Amino acid sequence: MKINERLSASSLYEIVRSEFGAIKDQRTKQVAISLQDILMSGFALFSLKDPSLLAFDARRAEPENLHSVYGIEQVACDTYLRTVLDEVPPAQLRPVYKRLFERVKQEKILDAYLFMGQYYLVSPDGTGYFASKQNIV
Repeated sequence: MKINERLSASSLYEIVRSEFGAIKDQRTKQVAISLQDILMSGFALFSLKDPSLLAFDARRAEPENLHSVYGIEQVACDTYLRTVLDEVPPAQLRPVYKRLFERVKQEKILDAYLFMGQYYLVSPDGTGYFASKQNIV
């Protein structure tokens, strides 16, 4: 089976990292960790499916995979991660999803899920661990 390099984890994670790098950091103080690293830490938390921020925080003791797989230079601790991510408007994350969707669409991965010629029937994955009660506009 031939592996499609454009759909490899490293290729897709690079898209995520690139898009996160384009998000303007609204923090006004001197920052210890870049917004890109904080966003990538949040992405890693969800993609690794750790059951809690505390469990993810334990990975900071051995961050080699977070550095090599996700390209995170400085991994944020759970408190810092929570504090900064709460301030990022969800609308700023939409370009990430659009680029990933476009890549998958270009590679015709979704063709099998096309319904009535224009709709995609896809069941998104949900871990059940994380939820927000805040309304998103």
